[in-house]
Amino acid sequence: MSAVHVIDHPLVRHKLSIMRSKETGSKDFRQLLREISLLMGYEITRDLPLSDVAIETPVSPMTAQRVVGRKLAIVPILRAGLGMVDGLLDLVPVAKVGHIGLYRDENTHKPVVYYCKLPEDIQERQVIVTDPMLATGGSSCDALDMLKERGCTNIKLMCLVAAPEGIAKVQEAHPDVDIFVAAIDERLNGDAYIVPGLGDAGDRIFGTK
Repeated sequence: MSAVHVIDHPLVRHKLSIMRSKETGSKDFRQLLREISLLMGYEITRDLPLSDVAIETPVSPMTAQRVVGRKLAIVPILRAGLGMVDGLLDLVPVAKVGHIGLYRDENTHKPVVYYCKLPEDIQERQVIVTDPMLATGGSSCDALDMLKERGCTNIKLMCLVAAPEGIAKVQEAHPDVDIFVAAIDERLNGDAYIVPGLGDAGDRIFGTK
Protein backbone atom coordinates (compact mmCIF):
# COMPACT_ATOMS: atom_id res chain seq x y z
CA MET A 1 0.00 0.00 0.00
CA SER A 2 1.17 3.52 -0.76
CA ALA A 3 2.49 5.78 1.97
CA VAL A 4 0.71 8.91 3.15
CA HIS A 5 3.06 11.76 4.06
CA VAL A 6 1.59 14.54 6.19
CA ILE A 7 3.78 17.63 5.84
CA ASP A 8 2.94 19.42 9.07
CA HIS A 9 5.77 21.94 9.26
CA PRO A 10 4.76 24.88 11.51
CA LEU A 11 4.76 27.30 8.57
CA VAL A 12 2.52 24.97 6.59
CA ARG A 13 0.11 24.70 9.52
CA HIS A 14 0.11 28.47 10.00
CA LYS A 15 -0.57 29.28 6.35
CA LEU A 16 -3.21 26.56 6.03
CA SER A 17 -5.07 27.94 9.04
CA ILE A 18 -5.30 31.32 7.32
CA MET A 19 -6.49 29.68 4.10
CA ARG A 20 -9.25 27.82 5.94
CA SER A 21 -10.80 31.02 7.28
CA LYS A 22 -13.86 32.14 5.35
CA GLU A 23 -12.62 35.71 5.78
CA THR A 24 -9.55 35.09 3.57
CA GLY A 25 -10.00 36.55 0.09
CA SER A 26 -8.89 35.11 -3.25
CA LYS A 27 -5.68 37.14 -3.49
CA ASP A 28 -4.35 35.93 -0.14
CA PHE A 29 -5.71 32.41 -0.72
CA ARG A 30 -3.79 32.11 -4.01
CA GLN A 31 -0.57 33.46 -2.52
CA LEU A 32 -0.76 31.16 0.51
CA LEU A 33 -1.43 28.14 -1.69
CA ARG A 34 1.62 29.00 -3.77
CA GLU A 35 3.76 29.34 -0.62
CA ILE A 36 2.53 26.07 0.89
CA SER A 37 3.12 24.28 -2.43
CA LEU A 38 6.72 25.45 -2.42
CA LEU A 39 7.21 24.28 1.17
CA MET A 40 5.63 20.90 0.39
CA GLY A 41 7.76 20.69 -2.72
CA TYR A 42 10.90 20.40 -0.62
CA GLU A 43 9.60 17.13 0.82
CA ILE A 44 8.03 15.69 -2.30
CA THR A 45 11.31 16.16 -4.24
CA ARG A 46 13.50 14.80 -1.44
CA ASP A 47 14.36 11.63 -3.39
CA LEU A 48 15.51 13.33 -6.61
CA PRO A 49 18.80 11.68 -7.61
CA LEU A 50 22.10 13.56 -7.39
CA SER A 51 25.44 13.16 -9.14
CA ASP A 52 28.86 14.57 -8.41
CA VAL A 53 30.15 17.40 -10.60
CA ALA A 54 33.48 19.19 -10.58
CA ILE A 55 33.18 22.96 -10.13
CA GLU A 56 35.47 25.78 -9.09
CA THR A 57 34.46 28.30 -6.45
CA PRO A 58 36.16 31.71 -6.21
CA VAL A 59 38.46 30.05 -3.66
CA SER A 60 39.22 26.52 -4.91
CA PRO A 61 38.06 23.55 -7.00
CA MET A 62 35.59 21.15 -5.37
CA THR A 63 33.22 18.28 -6.02
CA ALA A 64 29.60 19.42 -5.73
CA GLN A 65 26.25 17.78 -6.42
CA ARG A 66 23.49 18.48 -8.88
CA VAL A 67 20.14 16.87 -9.63
CA VAL A 68 20.27 14.42 -12.52
CA GLY A 69 18.42 11.39 -13.79
CA ARG A 70 14.66 11.43 -13.90
CA LYS A 71 13.12 14.57 -15.27
CA LEU A 72 10.16 16.16 -13.49
CA ALA A 73 6.64 16.88 -14.72
CA ILE A 74 3.89 18.70 -12.83
CA VAL A 75 0.34 17.74 -13.78
CA PRO A 76 -2.43 19.80 -12.15
CA ILE A 77 -5.99 18.54 -12.14
CA LEU A 78 -7.94 21.50 -13.52
CA ARG A 79 -8.88 23.86 -12.35
CA ALA A 80 -7.93 24.02 -8.67
CA GLY A 81 -4.68 22.11 -9.21
CA LEU A 82 -3.34 25.11 -11.14
CA GLY A 83 -2.98 26.96 -7.86
CA MET A 84 -0.19 24.60 -6.77
CA VAL A 85 1.88 24.75 -9.96
CA ASP A 86 3.68 28.07 -9.49
CA GLY A 87 5.02 27.12 -6.06
CA LEU A 88 6.55 23.95 -7.51
CA LEU A 89 7.92 25.83 -10.52
CA ASP A 90 9.55 28.32 -8.16
CA LEU A 91 11.39 25.31 -6.76
CA VAL A 92 12.05 23.43 -10.04
CA PRO A 93 11.79 25.95 -12.91
CA VAL A 94 12.81 23.41 -15.57
CA ALA A 95 9.89 21.06 -14.86
CA LYS A 96 7.38 20.56 -17.65
CA VAL A 97 3.68 21.06 -17.00
CA GLY A 98 0.79 18.96 -18.30
CA HIS A 99 -2.92 19.47 -17.66
CA ILE A 100 -5.79 17.12 -16.93
CA GLY A 101 -9.28 18.61 -16.96
CA LEU A 102 -11.84 16.99 -14.66
CA TYR A 103 -14.95 18.34 -12.99
CA ARG A 104 -17.30 16.81 -10.46
CA ASP A 105 -20.87 16.14 -11.51
CA GLU A 106 -22.99 17.93 -8.91
CA ASN A 107 -25.56 15.13 -8.83
CA THR A 108 -23.45 11.97 -8.97
CA HIS A 109 -20.30 13.50 -7.38
CA LYS A 110 -18.32 11.53 -9.99
CA PRO A 111 -15.55 13.13 -12.10
CA VAL A 112 -16.05 13.95 -15.77
CA VAL A 113 -13.00 14.24 -18.08
CA TYR A 114 -12.95 17.16 -20.54
CA TYR A 115 -9.23 17.83 -21.28
CA CYS A 116 -5.85 16.11 -21.27
CA LYS A 117 -2.59 17.62 -22.57
CA LEU A 118 0.71 16.13 -21.40
CA PRO A 119 4.41 16.38 -22.33
CA GLU A 120 5.31 13.93 -25.11
CA ASP A 121 7.89 12.22 -22.91
CA ILE A 122 5.63 12.06 -19.84
CA GLN A 123 6.34 8.34 -19.40
CA GLU A 124 10.03 9.13 -18.85
CA ARG A 125 9.39 11.66 -16.11
CA GLN A 126 8.75 11.65 -12.40
CA VAL A 127 5.22 13.05 -12.23
CA ILE A 128 3.69 15.14 -9.46
CA VAL A 129 -0.10 15.36 -9.72
CA THR A 130 -1.53 18.39 -7.92
CA ASP A 131 -5.03 18.98 -6.56
CA PRO A 132 -5.68 20.98 -3.38
CA MET A 133 -8.58 18.79 -2.24
CA LEU A 134 -8.57 15.00 -1.99
CA ALA A 135 -12.25 14.46 -1.19
CA THR A 136 -13.91 11.35 -2.66
CA GLY A 137 -10.72 10.46 -4.53
CA GLY A 138 -12.59 10.03 -7.81
CA SER A 139 -10.83 12.80 -9.73
CA SER A 140 -7.41 11.77 -8.46
CA CYS A 141 -7.97 8.12 -9.36
CA ASP A 142 -9.13 9.04 -12.87
CA ALA A 143 -6.12 11.31 -13.39
CA LEU A 144 -3.75 8.59 -12.18
CA ASP A 145 -5.43 6.08 -14.50
CA MET A 146 -4.89 8.42 -17.45
CA LEU A 147 -1.21 8.87 -16.62
CA LYS A 148 -0.61 5.15 -16.23
CA GLU A 149 -2.36 4.48 -19.54
CA ARG A 150 0.31 6.71 -21.08
CA GLY A 151 3.15 4.72 -19.54
CA CYS A 152 3.88 6.71 -16.36
CA THR A 153 5.38 4.57 -13.60
CA ASN A 154 6.77 7.13 -11.13
CA ILE A 155 3.89 9.24 -9.84
CA LYS A 156 3.20 11.16 -6.63
CA LEU A 157 -0.06 12.80 -5.60
CA MET A 158 0.22 16.19 -3.88
CA CYS A 159 -2.84 17.64 -2.13
CA LEU A 160 -3.45 20.30 0.46
CA VAL A 161 -6.32 18.83 2.49
CA ALA A 162 -7.55 15.23 2.36
CA ALA A 163 -10.50 13.27 3.69
CA PRO A 164 -9.91 9.72 4.97
CA GLU A 165 -12.37 8.43 2.34
CA GLY A 166 -10.33 9.91 -0.51
CA ILE A 167 -7.05 8.59 0.84
CA ALA A 168 -8.51 5.09 1.16
CA LYS A 169 -9.85 5.14 -2.41
CA VAL A 170 -6.54 6.26 -3.92
CA GLN A 171 -4.58 3.71 -1.86
CA GLU A 172 -6.88 0.91 -2.97
CA ALA A 173 -6.84 1.85 -6.66
CA HIS A 174 -3.19 2.99 -6.85
CA PRO A 175 -1.13 1.33 -4.10
CA ASP A 176 2.08 2.38 -5.88
CA VAL A 177 1.36 6.15 -5.68
CA ASP A 178 2.50 7.94 -2.53
CA ILE A 179 0.23 10.71 -1.25
CA PHE A 180 1.55 14.00 0.17
CA VAL A 181 -0.84 16.24 2.12
CA ALA A 182 -0.70 19.18 4.50
CA ALA A 183 -3.62 17.91 6.62
CA ILE A 184 -6.01 14.97 6.94
CA ASP A 185 -9.45 16.25 7.95
CA GLU A 186 -12.35 14.49 9.66
CA ARG A 187 -14.69 13.27 6.93
CA LEU A 188 -16.88 14.09 3.92
CA ASN A 189 -20.32 15.61 4.34
CA GLY A 190 -23.44 14.70 2.37
CA ASP A 191 -22.37 16.95 -0.51
CA ALA A 192 -18.94 15.27 -0.68
CA TYR A 193 -17.16 18.32 0.73
CA ILE A 194 -14.31 17.87 3.19
CA VAL A 195 -15.13 18.73 6.81
CA PRO A 196 -13.89 21.09 8.16
CA GLY A 197 -12.00 21.64 4.89
CA LEU A 198 -11.76 25.08 3.34
CA GLY A 199 -14.67 25.19 0.93
CA ASP A 200 -14.41 24.89 -2.84
CA ALA A 201 -10.71 25.47 -3.57
CA GLY A 202 -11.31 26.41 -7.21
CA ASP A 203 -13.87 29.05 -6.32
CA ARG A 204 -11.63 30.47 -3.61
CA ILE A 205 -8.57 30.58 -5.88
CA PHE A 206 -10.34 32.27 -8.80
CA GLY A 207 -13.04 34.23 -6.99
CA THR A 208 -15.95 32.36 -8.58
CA LYS A 209 -19.02 30.56 -7.24
